[in-house]
Amino acid sequence: MAAFLRSRRARVTPADVGMPPGPRRRTPGLRREEVAQLSGVGVTWYTWLEQGRPINASAQVLDAVARTLRLDRAEHEHLYHLAEVPYAVRHEAAAEAVGPEIQGIIDALDPHPAVVYNTRYDILATNPAYRDLFMVPETEAIGVPNVLWTLFVVPRCDCPLVFRDTELPVMVATLRGAYGRHVGEPAWEEFIRGLSLASPEFADLWASGNVIPPGPRVKTFRHTAVGELRMTSVSLSINGMPECRIVVYTPDDEETRRGTARLRELRHAETGR
Repeated sequence: MAAFLRSRRARVTPADVGMPPGPRRRTPGLRREEVAQLSGVGVTWYTWLEQGRPINASAQVLDAVARTLRLDRAEHEHLYHLAEVPYAVRHEAAAEAVGPEIQGIIDALDPHPAVVYNTRYDILATNPAYRDLFMVPETEAIGVPNVLWTLFVVPRCDCPLVFRDTELPVMVATLRGAYGRHVGEPAWEEFIRGLSLASPEFADLWASGNVIPPGPRVKTFRHTAVGELRMTSVSLSINGMPECRIVVYTPDDEETRRGTARLRELRHAETGR
């Protein structure tokens, strides 16, 4: 604790926080009393914190010190660990796009279908194999780039999931698991309200209150050109995007492997690429 706080304190200058440097300043960065003043705590208390003494540090005070020392997210969490205070993850607004690096990764996964979802199942990026599999044109026609909207709003006969009545409750329960971290946020509340109005089926499933964490599952898709495809879905976390995940679908059997290869051949024949 002492080494960490001293090193963070040394890199913040008085000018950084709007304070005059003062004459004969020998301390690199801020003094202890300046950190205490800016954080709204007593000098003795902050000194004891920096010395690692067994004091009770509240989350509010640690947050104030973190703001004064301009800690980034990883440093902020590290401060909590050093103080032996449970760290509650700060949830950010749902991402709306991915950078070229992530897009390049999912493109490189072709011929395996891959997509980037946030925890609300918004579709942030796809590769060609995913678009072959998961009716992205229908998603675009609906006007909401979200896989749950697509699955609940399109006619049942057009749904690509063979075991729709089994799969959709699982997806709604996964959504509810994420919703618990966003209760009251306008974007989430509007999403739930809008989809409930658009789909009474979704509204009934949402009202059930079931919660399931995301995880690998085998899903069976129906495709007009190649028949049924049994795919294992695996979620991969994205560093720096805690509310997003890459979902990759891989063939679960040899018949599906041949089917996905056939889909790729058909796409190449249509596009010449």
